[in-house]
Amino acid sequence: MIELIPAVDIIEGKCVRLSQGDYSRQTTYNENPLEVAKAFEAHGIKRLHLVDLDGAKSDHIVNYAVLEKIAGHTSLIVDFGGGLKSDSDVRIAFESGAQMITGGSIAVKSPEVFTSWIDKYGVERIILGADVKDRKVSVSGWKEDTGIELIPYVDEYRKKGINKVITTDIGRDGMLKGPALSLYNEMIEKVPDIYLIASGGISSIQDIKTLEENGIPAVIFGKALYEGHIKLKDLEYIIMDRYVS
Repeated sequence: MIELIPAVDIIEGKCVRLSQGDYSRQTTYNENPLEVAKAFEAHGIKRLHLVDLDGAKSDHIVNYAVLEKIAGHTSLIVDFGGGLKSDSDVRIAFESGAQMITGGSIAVKSPEVFTSWIDKYGVERIILGADVKDRKVSVSGWKEDTGIELIPYVDEYRKKGINKVITTDIGRDGMLKGPALSLYNEMIEKVPDIYLIASGGISSIQDIKTLEENGIPAVIFGKALYEGHIKLKDLEYIIMDRYVS
């Protein structure tokens, strides 16, 4: 059963979405992220992917107050990312209520720091964010192409203990063009031990079902939900069907 993980991206305390990571292509969907999170919870969602876009731009945690509100007023399991570059950032994230954090740029630019977080907090609480363009890892808010091949990179971190990986296909993110199925299938085939969280391009419930049929463990989605291509009731029906079966 695929794990359903709605995304809430935060700029200036508001729930927004970007297209392909472009801050100039920003749409605000709700000025109250807690309201959004409570709606998810009311429809059976258990997990939330919360991204501090201000933090990603500033290279340090910014919107931890939003995290505190969501963690304090819902029972959602929150993974938090965006701008986590120091031990202090991670400490603030966990103290603010995150159950897990996601590290992307830090894992490329300061692998010794990222590895120390794995050692300190455990692999269940640290997620590798490995975002790609043309199958190469991109960092710094997707502005920098590292030239690093995705699958060997993920496999190296698997050897260091990482088992949860979020991979966003940048070219599809926010574009509602469907997920990068061939990429995810290749990742599952070549790095079978990872818990792969697919992200980017989800346009419909059928996209989610297709990922599930292909054995992808989890999926993050946002824009399709906020623009009505996926209804919360649809997700509720999927969840309830699982409980019945």
